[in-house]
Amino acid sequence: MPSSHDTPPHPHTPLHALTGALGYTGRSLTELLLANGLRVRTITNSPNRPNPFGPALDIRPLAFQDPAALEASLRGVDVLHNTYWVRFNHKLFNFNEAVSNSRTLFHAAKRAGVRRIVHVSILHSQEADDLDYYRGKHLVENALRDSGVPHAILRPGVLFGRHDILINNIAWTLRHLPVFGVFGDGQYALRPFHVDDMARLMLAHADQQGDTESDAVGPERFTFRELVQTLARILGIRRPILPMPPTLALTVARCLNPFLRDTVITRQEMQGLMRSLLDSPHPSPVPNPVRLTDWAAQHASQLGVRYHSEVARRTNRTASYESLR
Repeated sequence: MPSSHDTPPHPHTPLHALTGALGYTGRSLTELLLANGLRVRTITNSPNRPNPFGPALDIRPLAFQDPAALEASLRGVDVLHNTYWVRFNHKLFNFNEAVSNSRTLFHAAKRAGVRRIVHVSILHSQEADDLDYYRGKHLVENALRDSGVPHAILRPGVLFGRHDILINNIAWTLRHLPVFGVFGDGQYALRPFHVDDMARLMLAHADQQGDTESDAVGPERFTFRELVQTLARILGIRRPILPMPPTLALTVARCLNPFLRDTVITRQEMQGLMRSLLDSPHPSPVPNPVRLTDWAAQHASQLGVRYHSEVARRTNRTASYESLR
């Protein structure tokens, strides 16, 4: 049977551009856009990753150092979906650079005549400027507002689904380590949101008028300890789940970094988690959202079998996420 993107859309069909269609959130969004008969362009710094969409996906460079080329890549675009960010400071990327690059992207979009920007931020982005990740997200939101381009700001906390990192790597730890240590008492909360629901929310806000904002959260709220217990039960694994002083838990995580060739968690990520910055009082913003418990049960045989490395995704720009460890 032909796929939904075997027939090219009409040339007057709206063109949606997104950062990183070959990555995580971008891949789910690209599938949804193409299924809705829209034209899709990605601007990416990983143009040589395997492309499952073939000629249906127009690939252009994410040329932050060449604003004119970036503007050219955005000409004719109706909506820009921006998922670009970095998770932590690294020798190859950092928050300050990401903020500057985001400003460059927004200015290029304005010059190119982009009608609307749908931007992915983080829950409570304006409430934790003492944490560099959140401060950076706050600065980027302000830069988007200052650009004058009509926009939507969507704020997820934890995304899960195909190729996610946090939920998968909690499951990996449960499978491979003899104990699971939680930071402090583990009573801080989070609201995981499925990546396909995130794509649905992005598309819905692409069609809205004016500047909009939404918390992107799932239907289930867990304390962190409850989340680990729930995943262990679904996987059929018995492990001691032990409270640990945050400094000790962070030291253990850092000891794993060289073996996993990754940064398992940073001090600021731990602090944000322990402040319940990944929680929200608002209802889930999409109809019939995917429940983490249902999804994990359906994918229990694969969940956490392989570790998912953030550093590998950032440094290996030619491999698919499926093949990276």
